[in-house]
Amino acid sequence: MDKYNNIQSFDELINLEHGIIGTESRNKYEESSQMFIISEMLKEARKDANLTQEQLAEKTGTKKSYISKIENGKGNIQLSTLIRIFEVGLNKRIGLTFL
Repeated sequence: MDKYNNIQSFDELINLEHGIIGTESRNKYEESSQMFIISEMLKEARKDANLTQEQLAEKTGTKKSYISKIENGKGNIQLSTLIRIFEVGLNKRIGLTFL
């Protein structure tokens, strides 16, 4: 626990646990974090739209298994497909921010 005594921010904790931005460990952490956020946003938006995974897949020309993989944070997502799922299937706009 001594290594946590001087931690004063969440960023410091992440740096300690996963390394600084640009390291392999941190990149894996960041990728997993972003995938989790996307999966949770998709689940919430789909449920708010009262759609099943199958209905959303039909609306967007994908498969139920693909929607399920995204919602479970598995696999790779093509940006064009993600945009189609949110914009066509769920009538939501996507905004991207690069930091």
